[in-house]
Amino acid sequence: MNTENTVSAHKEPPKMPGAWPLLGHMLEFGKNPFAYMTKLRNSLGEIGEFRMFHQKMVLLTGPEANEAFFRAPDAQLDQSQAYKIMTPIFGKGVVFDAPPHKKDQQLKMLMPVLRDKPMRGYAQVIVQEVEQMIADWGETGEIDLLEFMKELTIYTSSHCLLGDEFRYELNEEFAKIYHDLEKGVNPLAFVFPYLPLPVFRRRDKARARLQALVTGIIAKRAQKAEKSEDAFQMLIDAQYDDGSRLTPHEITGMLIGTIFAGHHTTAGTAAWTLLELARRPEYMHAVLAELDAQFGVDGEVTFQALREIPLLENVIKEVLRLHPPLIFLIRKVMQDFHFKDYTVKAGKYVCASPRVSHRIAEVFPEPEKFDPDRYSDTRQEDAKPFSWIAFGGGKHKCSGNAFAMLQLKAIFSILLRRYTFELIDAADNYQDDFTQMVVQPVSPCRVRYLKRVAIEESAGESLRNDSQETAHAGPGFRIIIDRELCQGHATCMAEAPELFKVDAAGNLTVLQENPPLDLLAKARQAEKYCPSKAIKIDLN
Repeated sequence: MNTENTVSAHKEPPKMPGAWPLLGHMLEFGKNPFAYMTKLRNSLGEIGEFRMFHQKMVLLTGPEANEAFFRAPDAQLDQSQAYKIMTPIFGKGVVFDAPPHKKDQQLKMLMPVLRDKPMRGYAQVIVQEVEQMIADWGETGEIDLLEFMKELTIYTSSHCLLGDEFRYELNEEFAKIYHDLEKGVNPLAFVFPYLPLPVFRRRDKARARLQALVTGIIAKRAQKAEKSEDAFQMLIDAQYDDGSRLTPHEITGMLIGTIFAGHHTTAGTAAWTLLELARRPEYMHAVLAELDAQFGVDGEVTFQALREIPLLENVIKEVLRLHPPLIFLIRKVMQDFHFKDYTVKAGKYVCASPRVSHRIAEVFPEPEKFDPDRYSDTRQEDAKPFSWIAFGGGKHKCSGNAFAMLQLKAIFSILLRRYTFELIDAADNYQDDFTQMVVQPVSPCRVRYLKRVAIEESAGESLRNDSQETAHAGPGFRIIIDRELCQGHATCMAEAPELFKVDAAGNLTVLQENPPLDLLAKARQAEKYCPSKAIKIDLN
């Protein structure tokens, strides 16, 4: 745990040997960041220092180190200073480039679109997009799976979060703009974000064009009597604490941030989910049995139904364990940071690597094995806090994690019931591409699809629903809230309005200190579905 005990925290982290003048460890790190960080952990343990050009980096791995990293206050470990790479894309004064009090207000403006109530309408939108994408597939064919998922997830994310103009009126132009912005997330931008390179010039041109489009849509919407309910409109209507409104420049940056969160990492995860299932027929058959039992031939894909397919959810979690899309998460040390008996001096950077932490055998036995049963009720290998960190952790945990999981489950609830998939190339040819800032399968990523002839007879009610909880006998229970983790999604209020209330600002109030046992089942549901895992139910 992070501590201010300077008596015990006095040693500097051990350093990796082999740094080159000027370059540091950048050459070896750049070839394969995961292999390098794994080597660092194996050599130095849960904390170790390396150098990227002139920047001194300290890698923290394992549940205890992750917890110290994610729970540290912003005044000590600053997220904004570490992500200046995004400033040319989001814009100056937006999110990571904004002062802390302003950044917090901007992020809160986006929370309503990720709350429980609007989330319940997204499933139908995603289903509609999937059905349109595969409408002309026919009986069989071949696709580049990664390119297909990139296209599909940009449609689903823009439709759900941005509104009809971006999905239908600006479809092709927005896709081109987004592509140029995405390419601007280049490793060089960590150190030299404004070099006069073609990729950065296209990034800046795309940003300016998008702001012009946003300004035009704002003007058109102002003429309409009926208001939309998407993130775009929420940002148009939002106000800072002083009553001022967001500028088109700020709205543009926050819309970009919304889509990056909803699409940038999901396409690769969707592709890997299908690839892992395609090379493991036993899990593919089990997932198909679960989907057929839940939805039948034409069952409606609803928000609630998507909660009741635990095997598919566990498959996605295992994909995210083995193939987390982010190489590492970074913070700049603003005040000396202490972990156990080590001190990281202000001015350095600390980072956490989901991929390295997810492959620690003491936490996840046989870590290289694809095993979705790790997350079953009997094993719960991810139960230790900060062991599974695919979406980050602490108060900066990805606020879109619930939307990402909903999106993935909705996509596969249609895709897998309509078609079966097989790999075209040898299974070992499908590998992670570490040359990109967001890790995805190497392209091309070819698969063959075949239309399912009939739904297989399988799996009964035991696969249909694991969400029903039975109240334990006993004298009572209490609700424990980790305020550092709570993000104000309001899922708990939807599950148990008798127990929880979340106000417009995202502040959570527990309504009953000693709830009666007949509310235990609802409390358990709130605990289970809290996206940030901020609720714990303790039986007295």
